Amino acid sequence: MDNVKVVIFAGGKGTRLREETEYRPKPMVTIGEIPILLHIMRLYSHYGFNDFIITLGYKGDMIKKYFLDYLALNNDIEVNLETKEVKFLTDLKESFKVTLVDTGLETMTGARLKKVQKYIGDNTFMVTYGDGVANINLRKLYEYHKSHGKTATITGVRPSSRFGELNTEKNIVMDFREKPQLSGSYINGGFFVFEPKFFDYLNGDDSLILERKPLEKVAEDKNLMIFKHDGFWKCMDTYKDFTELNQIWKESAPWVENLED
Repeated sequence: MDNVKVVIFAGGKGTRLREETEYRPKPMVTIGEIPILLHIMRLYSHYGFNDFIITLGYKGDMIKKYFLDYLALNNDIEVNLETKEVKFLTDLKESFKVTLVDTGLETMTGARLKKVQKYIGDNTFMVTYGDGVANINLRKLYEYHKSHGKTATITGVRPSSRFGELNTEKNIVMDFREKPQLSGSYINGGFFVFEPKFFDYLNGDDSLILERKPLEKVAEDKNLMIFKHDGFWKCMDTYKDFTELNQIWKESAPWVENLED
């Protein structure tokens, strides 16, 4: 969609995934040999959002190099050493525009967003984290946001429990459900839409966390709406999540194969 920029947070250290993030930033950790960052971008692109702003921090140079070398890394190539010509032989379908912004090593999410304000302008924009995938219809999310006229929209999800649920009667297991959906409230699924006036809730303090004062205040002002998503959602927070997502990818990745047109 024209003029709708998508901000992706990609600067955190990912300490709970240290097995992988010791060597690369979390958004470059792979699912099926593809960086999760690229999975996320392709999800947005499927719904017509192709203009990305990536906030860099920890090992951000690796993300810069990935996109600078993107055509070579994702193509079959032919190199003629005599003529110094390089031909890309694969028909890539990506139509991304990517703005890469160094927002600091220790900067928190709210401050990272504030630092890219100048690249967003005065248009409605979208925000997500660089570690979560879902089969969410992002076009419907955007249209829902535009329909209610509020400052912000947050996607609510109900993730599966990390543990199996037992339904018992007198110590007899009557029902067992492995990793059922939680029956409680929705949680923050990490797919946001904001109006430019949301920047009024942000200051230049590097310790500003988006999920704390800014979202708490916009909710207090009755300007935060929820878009409920009951489909697939998973965040790659730990090594266990990493292995589960790669197993899901091998079987049938719902954030790729179960998308609406």
